[in-house]
Amino acid sequence: MTTTPPPPYDHACLPKAEFAFPGPLRDRLVAAVLDGSKTSTTGLLADYEHEGEPLPTAGERAVVVDSDERSVAVIEITGVRVARLADVDLAHAVDEGEGFTTVAEWRAGHEAYWHSAEMREALGDPAFTVDDGTELVLERFRVVADLRPGA
Repeated sequence: MTTTPPPPYDHACLPKAEFAFPGPLRDRLVAAVLDGSKTSTTGLLADYEHEGEPLPTAGERAVVVDSDERSVAVIEITGVRVARLADVDLAHAVDEGEGFTTVAEWRAGHEAYWHSAEMREALGDPAFTVDDGTELVLERFRVVADLRPGA
């Protein structure tokens, strides 16, 4: 008995999943997605509001792009929740695939990113800062297709 392979993903019609800004951090995060160590991500609710974008929902798919805007994978969101910065748990922090072993490490790394000039410019707020009450969008996802040649 032969099996029919799944149809190719028409990733041109899917939204982009961009992890961080293009550069070394994005490259590390994309590598972690591709090797399976990154299965969660965190965004600022303020960023969604600033961009006028709806929050993601479970079941949605997106194309992961690398720093050169190449499509490298399709991910499917498996869960989304809004939580305060103070309420992020260790499982979420570890599942971000960046090597964090404590929530404090995760928080320090994310605060540095969120307080960066690039992020403040993206938000249109040169004085943007986070605190315990800052609302975050915590996503879980899985890779459903590896789009790299030969994968």
